[in-house]
Amino acid sequence: MNLHRMLQQREADSRPIRVALIGAGKFGSMYLAQAQRTPGIHLLGVADLSPPRAKKALRHVGWPAERLTARSAADATRRGTTWVTDDTMALIASPEVDVVIDATGHPAAGIAHVLACCEHGKHIVMVNVEADALAGPLLARKAREAGIVYSLAYGDQPALICEMVDWARTAGLEVVAAGKGTKYLPAYHQSTPDTVWQHYGLSADDAKRGGMNAQMFNSFLDGTKSAIEMAAVANATGLIPAPDGLQFPPCGVDDLARVLRPASAGGQLHHRGQVEVISSLERDGRPVFRDLRWGVYVVFAGADDYVRRCFHEYGLITDATGEFSAMYKPYHLIGLELGVSVASVGLRGEPTGCAQAWHGDVVATAKRDLKAGETLDGEGGFTVYGRLMPAADSLAVGGLPLGLAHGVTLKRRVAAGAPVRWSDVMIDARSQAVRFRREMERSFAK
Repeated sequence: MNLHRMLQQREADSRPIRVALIGAGKFGSMYLAQAQRTPGIHLLGVADLSPPRAKKALRHVGWPAERLTARSAADATRRGTTWVTDDTMALIASPEVDVVIDATGHPAAGIAHVLACCEHGKHIVMVNVEADALAGPLLARKAREAGIVYSLAYGDQPALICEMVDWARTAGLEVVAAGKGTKYLPAYHQSTPDTVWQHYGLSADDAKRGGMNAQMFNSFLDGTKSAIEMAAVANATGLIPAPDGLQFPPCGVDDLARVLRPASAGGQLHHRGQVEVISSLERDGRPVFRDLRWGVYVVFAGADDYVRRCFHEYGLITDATGEFSAMYKPYHLIGLELGVSVASVGLRGEPTGCAQAWHGDVVATAKRDLKAGETLDGEGGFTVYGRLMPAADSLAVGGLPLGLAHGVTLKRRVAAGAPVRWSDVMIDARSQAVRFRREMERSFAK
């Protein structure tokens, strides 16, 4: 609750948190818009594959051109400016940097960046939830061993869910379920970049004029992004996915306590202590009343009659028994809120969510009948979507993690709806990402 005061003190002491951002896309740009207005923060450097594009993003959100003239991190420190570069590893290695933000969304790159932060002693904030879903438990362990903080990104839904879970548990409440809302129908699992815009009510031309990436937006729609984010939440909180993965029950905010209670109590959960995503659409396509499409929630249980009576006395909406109730946050502000993670990591040495164990995994699942010789195109593409599974089940079937299902060729056919297995693809066992993921499987297998 004192982060802003602490930032103001850093500003007064001329000792700001020195931040390096990797990736100046939408999330990164939203953070850039706020970083210039936050006391106690010095944006030391921005690394991007295209420095001109990064400078354009900075100018677009209000950074003056004269602030973008540094030639190195040391130069940026001396002059109070920002270094824009395509040399990510040089930026991470700079002695002047305190906190690194990975906003690339690329799993293999994320693993490389975290390991570089471990080597050079830099705290890391992972907007890159794709890398966290692929290997977060081992990344977090490596960070702890290196004496740095590894953190999920506040503003992204996983960190906000982790905060709500922590709030409930700190208050002595049993967390029954936690997750987020999204727009979902079962048919969306077969959506491709060619069909995605019709589900958003846009034409392909409208989307192109708006600079919208079809494959990225399709990953939001086909269930992949939900699976990735819930794997991160499961691994950070200990909440366990259902054996059949996410069910996406239609549910509005007034029905959270009724729908998201165990089936044994009349609800739709497989078990107490589950991650789940709720849909803003009924199965017939009608909008859910008071949906939570952009928000996050936690459902909790009252342990005894006294606590349940308190729920009633203070106006909480409960199920018919009075045992289950819920809290929710209707929106998330994405990169505009990321400064909370930067401050928490840089000032307190505390993550805003961090993998503690391996409970959830995201397995590449065929969108259609796939033939031998086809090349998988990863998240949001034409060939596979990501399905959430308990990690033990993923290991048992030899499931290929979604984060490695890009640019690899099938050795045999895979039926629509079936998981793609390691044994189904030709994969470069020498790549850093593959070796790191295999190390995690060995380290965390139960």
